[in-house]
Amino acid sequence: MRWTMLDSLIGEFSVATDGEAVCGTHFARVTEAADEPADDLAARAVDELRAYFAGELTAFTMPVRIPRGSEFERAVWREMTAIPYGETLTYGEVARRLGDASAARAVGVACNRNPVPVVVPCHRIVGSGGKLVGFGGGLDRKVKLLELEAGVALRRMWSPAGQPVGMPDRRPVRKPVQLAAE
Repeated sequence: MRWTMLDSLIGEFSVATDGEAVCGTHFARVTEAADEPADDLAARAVDELRAYFAGELTAFTMPVRIPRGSEFERAVWREMTAIPYGETLTYGEVARRLGDASAARAVGVACNRNPVPVVVPCHRIVGSGGKLVGFGGGLDRKVKLLELEAGVALRRMWSPAGQPVGMPDRRPVRKPVQLAAE
C-alpha cells in the first residue's frame, strides 16, 4: 500500500492505493506519504480528490477496494455511496434502508470505521433532525465538506447548463463507488 498526500480545503489529506484500487484515506499526512503519486492509479486518485475539493467533481470513478469490515459495515458503506452529492441522510434513515430501524447507533459505528472517508462519503450521514454529530475527521471538516457539496449542488441547480458558473463540467455518469472485496 502506498500513500500520497494532497492539500485540500480540509487540510492535509492522504490517499492509499495498492496498485489496483484506492484502499484508504486519512484526514492528515500519513508518515510514509509521498508528495507525488507513485503510479497512474495514485495520480488518478489525487486528481479526482483535487477536483472534488475544488467543487469540480461530484462523483468518483476511481476503483475502491475495502478488504475488511463486517457484513453490516460493508452494507452501510455501500449505502453511503448511494447518497447523492449535496444531500444527507440520518443514521436512522440508513438503518431503516438496511432493514433494521433500531440500528442507528450501529450505523454510526460503521461510519466511524469507514477506511475511505470522503470517497465513501460518511460525512453525508447526520444525526436526527439534521444535527451534526460524530465525525472521525472532526465536525469542522464535516461542515466544510457538507458546505462544499451544498454550494456546488445549489449552483448546478440554478445554472443554465447544470454546472457551476466558470467551472468545467467534470461530472461522470452518476454511479455508486464499487466496493470490491479482496
